[in-house]
Amino acid sequence: MIKRVLFALVTVWVAITLNFLLFRTLPGNAVSALYVEDLAHGNLGNSLTTEGPVWDEIKPALKNTLPMIMLGTGFSIIFGILAGVIASWRRGTWVDRGNMWVSLAFYSMPPQWLGLMLFFFVATAVGLPQSGLSSPDLGVLSEPSFAAYWSDRLQHMILPALTLGLVLYGDYTLIVRSAMLETLGEDYVLTARAKGLSNWSIVWKHGLRNALLPIVTLVALSLGFIIGGTFTIEYVFSYPGVGYETVQAIDRRDYPVLQGIFLLLTMSVILFNLIADLLYFKLDPRVTS
Repeated sequence: MIKRVLFALVTVWVAITLNFLLFRTLPGNAVSALYVEDLAHGNLGNSLTTEGPVWDEIKPALKNTLPMIMLGTGFSIIFGILAGVIASWRRGTWVDRGNMWVSLAFYSMPPQWLGLMLFFFVATAVGLPQSGLSSPDLGVLSEPSFAAYWSDRLQHMILPALTLGLVLYGDYTLIVRSAMLETLGEDYVLTARAKGLSNWSIVWKHGLRNALLPIVTLVALSLGFIIGGTFTIEYVFSYPGVGYETVQAIDRRDYPVLQGIFLLLTMSVILFNLIADLLYFKLDPRVTS
């Protein structure tokens, strides 16, 4: 565990160094210096546009992105794992084939294209907001209640979260199905069947539990890259999150803000990879041997 943590810290150090140098090799005006010593105190420098601290520019966008990511990822994890388990259990049937076609379709769709399809067809048919974070008339006459505020936020969050969830759904379903098929062919599963255990017990208690390693890896990797993967989704729906802020910073050539965002993305990838490594010790005792 100590070796894994130290490796993660070294990776962070290398990423910070490259992140510092990368944007200074780009063409454009000089940017304010960002030193490693300032990073240790949470100082990411100042925005070239607003002249305010970079963290103050990123923090509101991050607060908007995280709930949307949690909603979309929760959807994909629950339904992706469920669909993958059912497909492996009913291998070779129309249920399995249907799941495979649907999963491959969503897995292959570019997020921005899927977002546009939901934007033009689903939003219009269902009456969901198509862009922004909240309704313009919310709170004009009086302060909205807590329920009204979050109900409006949720409605604006549904389409970008659904886009993210459907793309990840295909990924989770395919990986879970593959891991479950390998696990269900093991000798201990055949022994459980010979003992007369129910299909429910075999699939969920013996199969899924022992197929968690690749699932944990996939979840950790996807969580690390999700914030970066929402760039196109947030831009399609004009959702003011980290992805949308990144595009705006590129247009403004605001290099300190871009540097802070990419540092945030790097840290998230390293952190979730480290969490996956540490979970392996709990899930698979063979890792320590």
